[in-house]
Amino acid sequence: MKILICPDSFKDALPAEAAAHAIACGIRRLGGDITSVECPLADGGEGSLDALLAATGAERRTARVHDALGRETRADWGWQAASRTAYVELAEASGLQALAPAERTALHSTTLGVGELIREALDAGAERLLLTLGGSATNDGGAGMLEALGARLLDAEGRPLPRGGAALADLAELDLGGLDSRLADLRVETAVDVDNPLLGERGASAVFGPQKGATPDDVARLDAALGRFADVTAAALGEEHRELPGAGAAGGMGFAARAFLGATLRPGIELVMAQAGFEALLDDADLVITGEGQLDGQSLAGKTPVGVARAARAKGVPVVVLAGRLAPGWQAALEEGVTAAFALADGPMGLDEALERCAELLADRAESVVRLLAASRA
Repeated sequence: MKILICPDSFKDALPAEAAAHAIACGIRRLGGDITSVECPLADGGEGSLDALLAATGAERRTARVHDALGRETRADWGWQAASRTAYVELAEASGLQALAPAERTALHSTTLGVGELIREALDAGAERLLLTLGGSATNDGGAGMLEALGARLLDAEGRPLPRGGAALADLAELDLGGLDSRLADLRVETAVDVDNPLLGERGASAVFGPQKGATPDDVARLDAALGRFADVTAAALGEEHRELPGAGAAGGMGFAARAFLGATLRPGIELVMAQAGFEALLDDADLVITGEGQLDGQSLAGKTPVGVARAARAKGVPVVVLAGRLAPGWQAALEEGVTAAFALADGPMGLDEALERCAELLADRAESVVRLLAASRA
């Protein structure tokens, strides 16, 4: 019996690779002729770089960049010399988890560091870029990224705008004359884990701004500022992308990636599975075990367990989800190829205990699932 193990990370508890290892440990307790194959995955959020490096064997590199508040930091990225492919995870440079709750400011955070990582990739000779957008602390529509790549965002007096999403309300001119010319030959694929447009009730500011420190007044201000950015962009490029599904990802980085980098936006889980050769791994699998911190109704928008289930359903392979929490609406995943889902807790416990025991609980639940499968086959 072959079991394919492909979880995402369990936020604040385990990265995807460690989660896969914990599940495999639980399965190995049973012995016998059970084979487990570990294939950690991600949907474009935090941990995507680790999953891509594990899947491709690419080299991990480190660069000095600026974080979402403009402070110097170090961020990892991936490089595969044979294919001239670079892997950049937005959250490495401009991630929300790197900021303390009191530091989170959607009004002024910047994607400058993401542009600096892309510049590192160009300096290495990249011809292809895989850019993942989840886990951002930003709402600047990718303006900081453009600045790092040579563009200038100017107000009505011709002065450079301050960094951050709020400043885009004063945008009068996009000067793209200094934009790095090497971008013209760079093929960009962008992994998104949401399908939101740039603006409005489902837009970047309204849906994701509050978790980045935006008050209701800030949300209205940021949405208007991104609207101004979209207007000036459309006038400069002669193209309209504000309604594009995924344009609102990472505070509007999906919009900037498509408009200025010519990127193809793809569900992150599909992109990562393709890099991992997931379809081939499914061929002789008897069961797939996947999981993440929470399974809920929003998981259908592109989260790892549902992406895995859809791929496995096409080949008739059952899928079990192990989740830290089964939240309202999780049952919708059953219509997408999930065979069964289980929460990890083995009794009443607080969040701190659940996070501390995550590996142990994953191993225990995996063992129980495989015991049941083995009994049914017997």
